[in-house]
Amino acid sequence: KMAGSSTPWIGSAYLFLQSTCKTIALPSLYESSQKKPCVFKALKLALADSTGSVNGVDMLKVHCSHPHLIVQLKFCKRENCRRFLRSYREGALQNSLQSHLQLSLATTTVPLKVELKAGSEHLDKMLKDEDRCLECIYREKPDRLPDEEITELEECLKSLMLHQSTNNNVAGKDCSSLKSQCQPYPPQGSSLPTQLTFIFQGQQFDNRTITPDDHQKFAKSVSKKWKQVGRSLQKSCRALRDPAIDNLALEYDREGLYEQAYQMLLRFIQSEGKKATIARLIAALEENGLVSLAEELLGLHSSEDCS
Repeated sequence: KMAGSSTPWIGSAYLFLQSTCKTIALPSLYESSQKKPCVFKALKLALADSTGSVNGVDMLKVHCSHPHLIVQLKFCKRENCRRFLRSYREGALQNSLQSHLQLSLATTTVPLKVELKAGSEHLDKMLKDEDRCLECIYREKPDRLPDEEITELEECLKSLMLHQSTNNNVAGKDCSSLKSQCQPYPPQGSSLPTQLTFIFQGQQFDNRTITPDDHQKFAKSVSKKWKQVGRSLQKSCRALRDPAIDNLALEYDREGLYEQAYQMLLRFIQSEGKKATIARLIAALEENGLVSLAEELLGLHSSEDCS
């Protein structure tokens, strides 16, 4: 027996992923702090599909070794590992990974080449011998705990799933605007957003960074209320605290309201980096009665509908 009756079955393996599309480099995507949550989410969901459980297999670390993305896996139950192997052998895991990556990255297709190794053993060569694969994985004990980065990403995803479970009527909406989340504006900043989704008017939206299009729509439509929105944002943004807003009003007085509003939001974006999320802007708009503009930024109606 690989394990005694009182000994938990624990094993480890490495999943090698490579995109066969020249324009998609998985390691580069994962190294991008904005795209990393998208890739991690796709990995987590596909692995859950392969075992039938979110906790069926753990990710300990994701290595970027161009052109491969290498995921270190930990299995705590033999049956979970068996399900994973069958999913891998039948191509279901590969298809699930491609599907989730396509959805999370909002791209047309992400064709993948996959390999599975345990220690020095290439499991792809022995997939028909399931018991032998299980033995190889069981022999390779995990050599680490989950990285802090993995733990942080796990917590973000758990928060996302919690929002989904409490908003079943929009459960499929979580990936609808990940494309804009994965195109940061601006690219600076180092920490992940504190939440991946937020609720507005009973609907769930991705908490993406503010885009150039958002920026221009805001400056065009906010009019005289830009100062009020700025004062709502200043509660959590040091760069907008007094006398910053009054100084902006004086400095750009001759250029008019559009430029004043544009410069105020630009200061917010530049100072907060990736923390300058759409959720914070929407909250400030709501606080000042600018619901129509909030709806426009979230795509609930076009600018023509506002007239």
